[in-house]
Parts: sequence; C-alpha cells; structure tokens
Amino acid sequence: MTAELSLFGPELRRRRQEAGLSLARLAEQVHYSKSYLSKVETGQKPAGAALARRCDAALNAGGELSALARSTRPAPVPLDPVDDGEVWVVSLAADGAGGFRPMRRRDVLSLGAASFLGIGFSTRATSAAARDESALLAFRAMFDQSRRLGQLTSPGAVLPSVITMTQALRGMASAAGSDTRGGLLLLAGRCAEYAGWMSQEAGDDRAAGWWTDRAGELAGAAGDGDLSAYTLIRQAEIALYRDDARHTIALARAAQRPGTLPRVRGLAAQREAQGHALAGDYDACRRLLDQAANLLATDQSATAAHPMLGSSTVPNLDEVITAWCLHDLGRPQDAATILDRELPRIPVSARRARARFGVRQALAHADAGEVDQACVLATELLDTVELVDSATIRLDLRRLARTLARRLRQPAVREIYPRLTAALH
Repeated sequence: MTAELSLFGPELRRRRQEAGLSLARLAEQVHYSKSYLSKVETGQKPAGAALARRCDAALNAGGELSALARSTRPAPVPLDPVDDGEVWVVSLAADGAGGFRPMRRRDVLSLGAASFLGIGFSTRATSAAARDESALLAFRAMFDQSRRLGQLTSPGAVLPSVITMTQALRGMASAAGSDTRGGLLLLAGRCAEYAGWMSQEAGDDRAAGWWTDRAGELAGAAGDGDLSAYTLIRQAEIALYRDDARHTIALARAAQRPGTLPRVRGLAAQREAQGHALAGDYDACRRLLDQAANLLATDQSATAAHPMLGSSTVPNLDEVITAWCLHDLGRPQDAATILDRELPRIPVSARRARARFGVRQALAHADAGEVDQACVLATELLDTVELVDSATIRLDLRRLARTLARRLRQPAVREIYPRLTAALH
C-alpha cells in the first residue's frame, strides 16, 4: 500500500469527526455501507476514486481526500515514430475484422508485401484529383457521413474508410497547388482527428494518441491554429478517461491559445473544468465551466464550409458537461437532475451521445441511492450500448456495475445484473 493510500483512512476519520458526523451518518450521505467505510478508515479496504470524491463533497475537503486516494495512471504513450519512408498498412478480413499499422517502407518490403496480389494507385491519378475542386467537396460529404455513421454503429465500421480518406487527402495535398492544398490538408487533419476518436472508442488509447498527433501535424501544415489547438483538447480527453487529472488540466490549458475560435477556447475550458472535477477542486471547476459557457454562447464559427469541432449532436453541451463535473465532484443528485432534463433533448439518431450521457445519468442515479431508477435507465440503454460498441462508455458501465453490485439483494438489480455483466464482456 502506498503512503498516500495509507494516509487516506486516518484523514477521512479525522475530517468526519471534526464535522461531527457518525460513521453511519457519513455512510448514509455517500451511499456506502457503514461496515465498508469502517474498513476504509482502518486501512483494510481501499477508498476508490468514486468514494473519495463523495467523501470530499460530504466533508467539504476541497479535493484533498481525492488527492490522497487517487492513483495516477501513466500519460498516453504514442506509437513509435516512423521515418520518412512511412507506409500505412490496413488489413481487412473477410469476416469484417480489420487492423491498421504504420510501418517503415523497408519493413514492408522485407515481408514481401510488395509481391502480394493487390490494387495499386498511381500518383498521377492523385495529382489529377487534387486539381479538381469538386473532389474536395465530395470528400467533405464523405467525412460528414462518416461522423453520422460513427453515431450509429461500432467504431470498427467507420475506421477503415476514415483512414483511407486521410491517406487519400494527404496524397492529394502533396500534389495540389497553393489554392487547394490548405483545404485538402485541413480536411485530412479532421479525418485523422476523427480516426483518433474512433480508435479511442475502439479501446486503443495508443492509436488514438498517434492519430491525434497526425491531425496536429496536418493542421500545422495547413496553417490552421484552431484544429491544432483542438488536438490538445482531444489528448486531454484521452487523459481524462484514464483518470489522469494532472495531464487533463495541463493539456486543456495549453489548448486555450489567444486568437483561436471562441468554440475551441470554450471546449478547452470545459475539458480543464473536467480535469479539476476529477481532482476534486470545485471552485476551479465552476470558474472554468462559467468561462466555457460564455465562450460557447458567443461562438459564431459554425459554417457550411468547415465541419464543427467537437460534438454537433448535443444541444446543451455546457449543461451535460456540468452534470459530468458535478458527478465527479461527488454531487450525483445534482448531476442526475441536470441529465434528466437534458437527455431527452439529444436526438434519437445520436445513439453514441445518448448512450454516453445516458449511462452517466444511470450512474448518477445509482450513486445518489436511487437504484431502481438507475436500473430502469440502464435497461433502456443496453441495446444502444451494444450497438455503438464504445470502450469509453463501457468504463462508466463498469462503474455502474460496481455500484449496483453492492445492492444485489434488490429485485431490480438482480434482474438487470446478468445482462449488464454480459454487455461488459
């Protein structure tokens, strides 16, 4: 047991006694059993991040209990860099499975891949397409369709086409004139950023970081500071889902660059707020959420010419992110109230978004002690969760399963638990 974890129990007891709370009263407030809290205070059981945040909120500890309990995970590690002779190898199996790997050209040749039966694409054809402005418009339409498809189904169904588009646009940009090169590079960067998001949804944080880095490089080559800053927001999101508050905050701050679009700065402020919520700092979180709301309210960046950065399917993004933060700050009832109001406003066609925030809604109700309502909400969501096949949503589903596992005597929990467990595997 680390020194930080060994200090958590005595510090929890000290703060509880200073607040004049009995063990039974604190257990009632945080929705854990008295016996479990007793074992936490004596060091027989670990606190866990969720319990630490709720104790922080109940005892007004300002994030100090969360800091003691938190075990920081390593920052996302990018794939090994490749040299200038980079080759992208995409494998597609007859059953629909597939894979992607960047390789050195000499490694591909050493495997004899050049002699495989396949289809070749000439640079002459790429150069011709680069001079045709209608090709860029067609690729933009394909990208928009890929984002819609990503809301409906598994990331594995989207990644092959997005990777192919990224490579095609990158090749076209290398052959394009100065009048079209920037637009091709920028759209290639958007495709790479989306490939990073779909890789994260597929459960591969390493590939997600690699693709996001590629998006940043393409944005830099296109001279687009907004997409470049947004890739830092995406890297912060990777850190957020790994419960890494420190890197989430640092990356989100770095994205708040002067001169970028209000939407980008607003999304960065939201991500930083989520990092502070993870760290248990209510005041900093609230300040950043207010800042983000002001920036997003004044944003006029959405145009037909450029795809919207960030979610385009959640009408009141500031509200659902506020709920996200309140839950992480140990205020599940407040989070549930907001999500109950906002979830019906997300379009039914946005399956991924509805599943993401719907699971957060069920988790908030469960953590607030409203177990029957949590089971009703989870039951309605499981089909959609299976359809979108999201690794990040499953993280919250696991948290929900752990919370419900403490209430297996309740009929609603016994009924849903086998199916919930199956959805996780």
